[in-house]
Amino acid sequence: MPKIPGVNHQDAVRALEKAGFRVIRQGKHIVMTDGVRILTIPRNSPVNAYTMGGIVRDAGLTVEEFRNLL
Repeated sequence: MPKIPGVNHQDAVRALEKAGFRVIRQGKHIVMTDGVRILTIPRNSPVNAYTMGGIVRDAGLTVEEFRNLL
């Protein structure tokens, strides 16, 4: 699994919004969807590197594509 260290959860949400995802629910976690995939982002700053890598993979993005969106 790819590691993406040091990403703030708010920056991750903004990057995923650029990729076409939208926030559908917020609480202790932020739930986002693009109509096909559902992603859950914890409200930790920074998000654990392995967790962020899994979120990016589940979003259908590569690590490079995600870093370009940041």
